[in-house]
Amino acid sequence: MGVHYSDELRERIAARLGAFAAVRRTDTLGLKRAAVVVAVVALADQEQAIARRRAGFLLTRRASTMRAHGGQLALPGGRIEDVESVEQAALRELSEEVGIEVGPPAILGALDDYPTRSGYLISPIVVWVPRGLVAKSNAAEVAEIYEIPLAELKRGDSPEFFAIPESDRLVIRLPVTQIAGYVNAPTAAVLYQFREVALEGRQTRVDHFDQPVWAWR
Repeated sequence: MGVHYSDELRERIAARLGAFAAVRRTDTLGLKRAAVVVAVVALADQEQAIARRRAGFLLTRRASTMRAHGGQLALPGGRIEDVESVEQAALRELSEEVGIEVGPPAILGALDDYPTRSGYLISPIVVWVPRGLVAKSNAAEVAEIYEIPLAELKRGDSPEFFAIPESDRLVIRLPVTQIAGYVNAPTAAVLYQFREVALEGRQTRVDHFDQPVWAWR
């Protein structure tokens, strides 16, 4: 069953995020600061494309020419400049990478900072994308854009957790039909927390989940 794109969904997500005390680290642990966006969009309904009734989120595949994490799946986002807030960086990256221009009123809330093995401290922002705004990839940064139904985050077989010999923390990943594979952490951790907090109303932390070894570099 799908999740409907509606004013009621927007209000529910905003209320749940408003009641959630997102962890923002004052000590960056020597990591580079980055912002990512969980962009909630209206998806085209297969039977009536104009209606765009289902809700989804944007997932990108980074251009293979990118210096960091080229070719990997990721949420729209990037480095936070010295003069920027997390929110300003998130909206700028959303515009630069996928061509969606929205202002601060589109921000519904925030999720926890997540430190990555590759040297970044990721700060996730949740943004509501109005109907009619269509994502267009910046080829220099994004090879492909996927519109994933929010229902994929609510699958009974998702998330998956598994152990690796290199870590004493469980690794998290999410199966996604539209990519015929998995979304791995850190993106999987952010999306799982979005599901738990914004869609299910549960106060769930995720920074104790690890990433696959190939994502450590």
